[in-house]
Amino acid sequence: MTTALQSLLKPLKRIEHGLDMILQPVVFAAMAGLIGVITLQIVSRVLFSAVGWTEEVSRFLLVWITFLAGTLAFQRGRHIAVTFAVDALPLRLRQAARIAATLAVLAFTVALVVIGYRYMQVQSFQKSASLRLSMTYVYAVIPLTAALMSWYTFIDLLELIINGERVEDSAP
Repeated sequence: MTTALQSLLKPLKRIEHGLDMILQPVVFAAMAGLIGVITLQIVSRVLFSAVGWTEEVSRFLLVWITFLAGTLAFQRGRHIAVTFAVDALPLRLRQAARIAATLAVLAFTVALVVIGYRYMQVQSFQKSASLRLSMTYVYAVIPLTAALMSWYTFIDLLELIINGERVEDSAP
């Protein structure tokens, strides 16, 4: 039974790795874009008249970078965690505590998908000041990244159930 479940886990881990390979260059490109836009803003203010849309674009890029990079950090287990109490528990209790915590995170991220989607819909009528961009695109990052975190949490939960612990990837 365990080998069948582990064979089910392999394609899920490949999907997780594929998502990671998509997110990394997107965050990198957004960071490069942010640097370019801020540089344009500084140069235009010093040498010419200020370009009006740069402040708005940099703000939107920063929001998207924060959520997407936070999702990458979440997938890699890089967020701050205080684990000394759980690590001190006997093996069975430690596994149960980690499963319970993972279920709580899954419930939170699924709720965030729903709430983020509703919030995105509520803001759909609003347009940004200088670009006249629908704010739906700005707020779409909330349900998108929450859905990705839900997926990552689901895979972590399966790993905890099948292997007894989360297997850390060798990727940095």
